[in-house]
Amino acid sequence: MPALEAQQDRFRAAHTQILGISIDSHYCHANWARDLGGVSFPLLADFQPKGAMAKSYGLYLDGPGIADRATVLIDAGGVVRHASSVGPAGKRDIGELASLAEGLDGGFDGSREDFAAAPGTPGAVVYLRDSCGSSRAVRVAMDNLHLGAVEVRNVSKDAAALEALKAASGAETAPCLVVGGQATPESAAIIARLADDAAPIR
Repeated sequence: MPALEAQQDRFRAAHTQILGISIDSHYCHANWARDLGGVSFPLLADFQPKGAMAKSYGLYLDGPGIADRATVLIDAGGVVRHASSVGPAGKRDIGELASLAEGLDGGFDGSREDFAAAPGTPGAVVYLRDSCGSSRAVRVAMDNLHLGAVEVRNVSKDAAALEALKAASGAETAPCLVVGGQATPESAAIIARLADDAAPIR
C-alpha cells in the first residue's frame, strides 16, 4: 500500500481510481491503515456476505477463507482489461501496474474527466479531547485521509481552544468540527463530512 501511495499521481493522471478490497471489516481497515501511516484511497470491506465480491471475480480462496492478492483493472467503460494474481504472500510491481493503467488510459477512446485534486475541507477546525474514544476515531480518520492540513485543537490541554469551541458550538462537546461557523459535534458526522470533502471520486 505505501508503494501505491507513492505513485498515486501516476494513477490519477491515468484516470485510474485505486480501491483496496478485502474481506476484513471497516474496523480492521481503519486500524491497518493507521499502522501504515494512513491510506488516502478507499478501502472496501467485502465482509458480509463474506467474500461476495471476491467470489464474483473468481478471487476467493475457499481453503484459507481469504481473498487472493490480485489486481483487476477496469476501464472507464466498465470492462475488465487486466487481472493478475501474486498469491496471498506475493508482492505487486506497482510501477508495472501504473504502466498498465497508463496504457489502458491512452488506448481508451471514450470520454472521461480529469481527476480534480481532492479539495479537503478549507477553513476546518477539529476540536478533540484526550481520553475520548470518539475523538480518537476522528483522529484515525484524519490520519487515514491524510488530512494533516486540517487544524486540530485539543480542548483538554488548551483553555483557549475550549473557549473557542464553546463560542463556535455553544457547548463543550468534543469532538466537534467547525467549518464556516457551523458546528458538527458527532464523530460519525464529522468523519462523513471530512471523507466526503476529501473523496477523489465525484
